Amino acid sequence: RREWPVKGYMALVSAHFRTLLQYRAAALAGLGTQLFWGLIRVMIFEGFYSANVDAQPMELADVVTYVWLGQTFLVMLPWNMQSDVQALVRSGGVSYELLRPLDLYAAWFSRALAFRSAPTLLRAAPLLTIAILFLRMEGPDSWPAATAFVGAMAGALILSCAITTILTVSLLWTLSGQGLTQIVTVSVMIFSGNIVPLPFFPEWAQPILSFLPFRGLADTPYRLYMGHIPPGDLLIALVHQLPGRSSWSSSASGYSPEGCAAWSSREASNDKRAIPLPPLRRHLH
Repeated sequence: RREWPVKGYMALVSAHFRTLLQYRAAALAGLGTQLFWGLIRVMIFEGFYSANVDAQPMELADVVTYVWLGQTFLVMLPWNMQSDVQALVRSGGVSYELLRPLDLYAAWFSRALAFRSAPTLLRAAPLLTIAILFLRMEGPDSWPAATAFVGAMAGALILSCAITTILTVSLLWTLSGQGLTQIVTVSVMIFSGNIVPLPFFPEWAQPILSFLPFRGLADTPYRLYMGHIPPGDLLIALVHQLPGRSSWSSSASGYSPEGCAAWSSREASNDKRAIPLPPLRRHLH
């Protein structure tokens, strides 16, 4: 009897999720780092508000909450790719991935889902607790706002995994994915609102920011949390996130991994253990 194909993807998520939950020391170190940089960013904004008497698009208390939400969910943003998959592609071990009876994009998306969610789960609860109790972070504006925030964060996770996966897929058609990774990292950090809240951007930039998918990674969920966006607009927020996810995932199909093959051929000339790659064109559809 044929097995339900979703079971294979669920098994991938479960296995990688449980593996990543073991890195508690790294999560503790990351928690300390995010607290440190969060305090620095809060002090920067406090200095800005104390030196500027003009009306600002957000209250200082809201900015403090925005900053701590950004620090809490920092590792969920698609600012890097999975190093183990990167090593598989560069060594030629991706050939074994192609032997699995699974769609390659969906399999790597499943790995990305664990890669983004497990570290976030380890850090989010303690960081939110410390920030709310001791660092002037405010709670959600209301219960409907909290519910909308959770729904928007689920959409942000899906969008983040789609971007992470296309970064990984790019290794199949470039000699190195570092160039695209650096471009996407800068774009995510700036246009998601992680560095400066998007309401502080000038008016002429707001249509551009709304068009790009990065807003759905951070700014939209955080402003739902604070009540700046009515909870009833959650559906609009999800509609904005899903086309972004679709555009990133659809761009993964139709590529031929010329870069990967070239990389493998070059490595094979220096290392007899390198594995030549078969044609991969159909595995991304």
